[in-house]
Amino acid sequence: MLTCVIRYHIDPTKRDAFHRYGAAWAEAIPRCGADLVGYFAPHEGSTTLAYGIYHIESLAAYEAYRARLAADPVGRSNYEFARAERFILREDRTFLKRAVAP
Repeated sequence: MLTCVIRYHIDPTKRDAFHRYGAAWAEAIPRCGADLVGYFAPHEGSTTLAYGIYHIESLAAYEAYRARLAADPVGRSNYEFARAERFILREDRTFLKRAVAP
């Protein structure tokens, strides 16, 4: 199992847009095959860093998931919303494998 951590640099004046973006992914991501942990927006400290975190079985499963997400009506709409509103300034993905579990 892999954990994908997406680090977003967002426009701090468009935080509400990021909340809407995360809410749409909360619907689409599980339907397309990943286990969503959540979307996290700035609260204290940095006003520009936000995160999306989900679990996926493997990198091969990730590729199939991304194809389903791109074809999903909510996914397509959300990609277009982010592109039109321009609240995401930068996005980085990191895949992690759990080293230690409680």
